[in-house]
Amino acid sequence: MATKVVAIAIVASNGVLGDGEKQPFSFAEDWARYKRVTLGHPMVMGRATHDAIGRWLPGRTTIVVTRTPSVVSLPPAGSTAVGLVATSVEEALAVAAGLDDVVYVAGGGEVYRQAWPWLTELDMTEVPVAAEGSVTFPEIDPEEWMEVRREAREGFDFVGYERRGTAAPLV
Repeated sequence: MATKVVAIAIVASNGVLGDGEKQPFSFAEDWARYKRVTLGHPMVMGRATHDAIGRWLPGRTTIVVTRTPSVVSLPPAGSTAVGLVATSVEEALAVAAGLDDVVYVAGGGEVYRQAWPWLTELDMTEVPVAAEGSVTFPEIDPEEWMEVRREAREGFDFVGYERRGTAAPLV
Protein backbone atom coordinates (compact mmCIF):
# COMPACT_ATOMS: atom_id res chain seq x y z
CA MET A 1 0.00 0.00 0.00
CA ALA A 2 1.26 3.47 -0.84
CA THR A 3 2.09 5.86 1.95
CA LYS A 4 -0.40 8.66 2.62
CA VAL A 5 1.44 11.90 3.31
CA VAL A 6 -0.94 14.34 4.95
CA ALA A 7 -0.31 18.00 5.77
CA ILE A 8 -2.19 18.95 8.94
CA ALA A 9 -2.57 22.62 9.83
CA ILE A 10 -4.79 25.36 11.25
CA VAL A 11 -4.89 28.24 8.77
CA ALA A 12 -6.40 31.74 8.73
CA SER A 13 -8.38 32.93 5.71
CA ASN A 14 -5.30 34.83 4.48
CA GLY A 15 -3.13 31.69 4.69
CA VAL A 16 -1.36 32.69 7.92
CA LEU A 17 -0.17 29.88 10.20
CA GLY A 18 1.50 32.08 12.79
CA ASP A 19 4.34 34.43 13.55
CA GLY A 20 7.13 31.86 13.84
CA GLU A 21 6.55 31.31 17.57
CA LYS A 22 2.83 30.74 18.04
CA GLN A 23 -0.40 30.15 16.16
CA PRO A 24 -3.01 32.91 16.09
CA PHE A 25 -5.83 30.48 16.96
CA SER A 26 -6.38 27.80 19.57
CA PHE A 27 -9.55 25.74 19.76
CA ALA A 28 -9.86 22.88 22.25
CA GLU A 29 -11.80 20.79 19.72
CA ASP A 30 -9.07 21.32 17.11
CA TRP A 31 -6.29 20.25 19.53
CA ALA A 32 -8.29 17.17 20.56
CA ARG A 33 -8.82 16.23 16.90
CA TYR A 34 -5.14 16.85 16.10
CA LYS A 35 -4.16 14.46 18.88
CA ARG A 36 -6.74 11.86 17.84
CA VAL A 37 -5.76 11.75 14.15
CA THR A 38 -1.98 11.93 14.58
CA LEU A 39 -1.70 9.49 17.51
CA GLY A 40 0.27 6.41 16.53
CA HIS A 41 1.58 7.95 13.29
CA PRO A 42 4.91 9.60 12.55
CA MET A 43 4.97 13.38 12.19
CA VAL A 44 7.46 15.53 10.33
CA MET A 45 8.01 19.11 11.50
CA GLY A 46 10.62 21.81 11.42
CA ARG A 47 12.71 22.68 14.44
CA ALA A 48 10.92 26.00 15.04
CA THR A 49 7.54 24.22 15.09
CA HIS A 50 8.91 21.59 17.45
CA ASP A 51 10.34 24.31 19.71
CA ALA A 52 7.01 26.19 19.66
CA ILE A 53 5.17 23.04 20.82
CA GLY A 54 7.73 22.87 23.61
CA ARG A 55 7.76 19.11 24.13
CA TRP A 56 7.82 15.76 22.40
CA LEU A 57 4.26 14.62 21.75
CA PRO A 58 3.50 11.26 23.37
CA GLY A 59 2.26 8.30 21.38
CA ARG A 60 3.91 9.20 18.08
CA THR A 61 7.28 9.48 16.44
CA THR A 62 8.24 13.06 15.69
CA ILE A 63 10.94 13.65 13.10
CA VAL A 64 12.39 17.14 13.46
CA VAL A 65 13.95 18.67 10.37
CA THR A 66 16.96 20.88 11.08
CA ARG A 67 20.26 21.80 9.49
CA THR A 68 21.84 21.51 12.95
CA PRO A 69 20.85 18.17 14.53
CA SER A 70 22.97 18.83 17.63
CA VAL A 71 20.54 21.56 18.80
CA VAL A 72 17.66 19.06 19.20
CA SER A 73 17.43 17.24 22.55
CA LEU A 74 15.78 13.85 22.06
CA PRO A 75 13.10 12.55 24.46
CA PRO A 76 14.32 10.74 27.57
CA ALA A 77 14.50 6.95 27.67
CA GLY A 78 11.22 5.40 28.72
CA SER A 79 9.15 8.22 27.21
CA THR A 80 6.06 7.33 25.12
CA ALA A 81 7.27 9.95 22.66
CA VAL A 82 9.88 8.99 20.09
CA GLY A 83 12.07 11.68 18.58
CA LEU A 84 14.30 11.55 15.54
CA VAL A 85 16.20 14.20 13.62
CA ALA A 86 16.63 14.60 9.86
CA THR A 87 18.56 17.17 7.88
CA SER A 88 16.01 17.46 5.05
CA VAL A 89 12.27 17.09 4.56
CA GLU A 90 12.89 14.40 1.94
CA GLU A 91 14.99 12.38 4.41
CA ALA A 92 12.37 12.85 7.16
CA LEU A 93 9.56 11.67 4.88
CA ALA A 94 11.53 8.61 3.79
CA VAL A 95 12.22 7.67 7.43
CA ALA A 96 8.57 8.26 8.37
CA ALA A 97 7.29 6.20 5.43
CA GLY A 98 9.41 3.31 6.70
CA LEU A 99 7.54 3.48 10.03
CA ASP A 100 3.89 3.66 8.91
CA ASP A 101 1.65 3.96 5.87
CA VAL A 102 0.28 7.31 7.13
CA VAL A 103 2.65 10.23 7.71
CA TYR A 104 1.65 13.69 8.96
CA VAL A 105 3.51 16.86 8.02
CA ALA A 106 2.92 19.33 10.84
CA GLY A 107 4.70 22.51 9.73
CA GLY A 108 5.92 25.11 9.62
CA GLY A 109 5.44 26.99 6.40
CA GLU A 110 8.77 26.08 4.81
CA VAL A 111 8.39 22.40 5.72
CA TYR A 112 4.93 22.35 4.09
CA ARG A 113 6.40 23.94 0.95
CA GLN A 114 9.26 21.46 0.78
CA ALA A 115 6.92 18.49 1.40
CA TRP A 116 4.35 19.69 -1.17
CA PRO A 117 5.37 17.34 -4.04
CA TRP A 118 4.87 14.28 -1.79
CA LEU A 119 1.61 15.32 -0.11
CA THR A 120 -1.40 13.16 -0.97
CA GLU A 121 -3.91 14.87 1.37
CA LEU A 122 -4.46 18.09 3.29
CA ASP A 123 -6.19 17.95 6.70
CA MET A 124 -7.00 21.56 7.42
CA THR A 125 -8.67 23.54 10.16
CA GLU A 126 -9.78 26.62 8.26
CA VAL A 127 -10.57 29.75 10.25
CA PRO A 128 -12.61 32.34 8.28
CA VAL A 129 -10.71 35.33 9.70
CA ALA A 130 -7.47 36.96 8.60
CA ALA A 131 -4.58 36.81 11.07
CA GLU A 132 -1.30 38.61 11.60
CA GLY A 133 1.85 36.62 10.99
CA SER A 134 4.70 35.96 8.61
CA VAL A 135 4.47 32.16 8.36
CA THR A 136 1.99 31.02 5.72
CA PHE A 137 0.57 27.81 4.30
CA PRO A 138 1.06 27.26 0.55
CA GLU A 139 -1.87 28.28 -1.63
CA ILE A 140 -4.35 25.44 -2.19
CA ASP A 141 -4.89 25.43 -5.96
CA PRO A 142 -8.25 23.83 -6.92
CA GLU A 143 -6.59 22.55 -10.10
CA GLU A 144 -4.27 20.49 -7.87
CA TRP A 145 -6.50 19.79 -4.83
CA MET A 146 -10.12 18.64 -4.52
CA GLU A 147 -12.13 19.34 -1.38
CA VAL A 148 -13.55 15.99 -0.21
CA ARG A 149 -15.06 16.90 3.18
CA ARG A 150 -16.04 19.91 5.23
CA GLU A 151 -17.28 19.81 8.82
CA ALA A 152 -18.52 23.18 10.05
CA ARG A 153 -17.81 24.06 13.67
CA GLU A 154 -18.29 27.20 15.75
CA GLY A 155 -15.69 29.61 14.35
CA PHE A 156 -13.83 27.19 12.05
CA ASP A 157 -14.23 24.24 9.65
CA PHE A 158 -12.42 20.92 9.45
CA VAL A 159 -11.67 20.51 5.72
CA GLY A 160 -10.11 17.62 3.84
CA TYR A 161 -8.50 17.78 0.41
CA GLU A 162 -7.12 15.07 -1.85
CA ARG A 163 -4.53 15.63 -4.53
CA ARG A 164 -5.82 15.50 -8.10
CA GLY A 165 -3.33 13.25 -9.85
CA THR A 166 -0.35 11.54 -8.29
CA ALA A 167 2.08 12.79 -5.67
CA ALA A 168 5.81 12.28 -6.15
CA PRO A 169 6.87 8.83 -4.96
CA LEU A 170 8.85 8.57 -1.72
CA VAL A 171 12.20 6.94 -2.27
